Amino acid sequence: MLGRLVAIASLVFASFTAQAADNHAHNEAPLGDISKRYKVLAEPQVVPQDGRIHIEEMFWYGCGHCFSLEEHVNKWKATKPADVEFTRIPAMFGKAWVIHAQLYYISEVLGLTDKTHSAIFNSIHLNKQKLTRKSEQQAFFADFGVSEEDFNKAYNSFTVKSRMKQGDQRVRAYRVTGVPAVVVNGKYLVDAGSAGGQHNMFKVIDHLIEQERK
Repeated sequence: MLGRLVAIASLVFASFTAQAADNHAHNEAPLGDISKRYKVLAEPQVVPQDGRIHIEEMFWYGCGHCFSLEEHVNKWKATKPADVEFTRIPAMFGKAWVIHAQLYYISEVLGLTDKTHSAIFNSIHLNKQKLTRKSEQQAFFADFGVSEEDFNKAYNSFTVKSRMKQGDQRVRAYRVTGVPAVVVNGKYLVDAGSAGGQHNMFKVIDHLIEQERK
């Protein structure tokens, strides 16, 4: 049974990797008809009614295409309008994904996300540190001044577990099947495949933001 599960997980991961590879075109496709560059969700999800437009990015730290998208995310975030709220939600489609999702929420609880998010990507993709073992994660946070006691409190906290559960429910409600993917105001799904490349993703997102303002 375990062997079967591992085989299935490997096939699923391979499909995610293949989709990401197909979607991450090195030569960006012309944007063309922007109405065809995103998907309208069949079941929109509720977002906070706070007068802001909510942008949610689904990602996995182990995903090379999520890593490459960070450059575009950071450029866009630097100039995003004040009425736009950007959040990240780690997807959990496998064991390593769950471990890395926990790593993300530990960073949140410790108040270190702004400092550690890019550093986690760099550790995994540039320094070849998987950060899937608790000891590796503790050593990683130690570099940011986090004591072993504070790390263990966050690691075992109810808050982290609750956020993981809520995040997983959110991703599944959107029926996301691959990452990176971005949802605009709970209604529209944008990925590199629909947008014609990663660079185009934020052109489409900006278009949808304007559309939501009307």
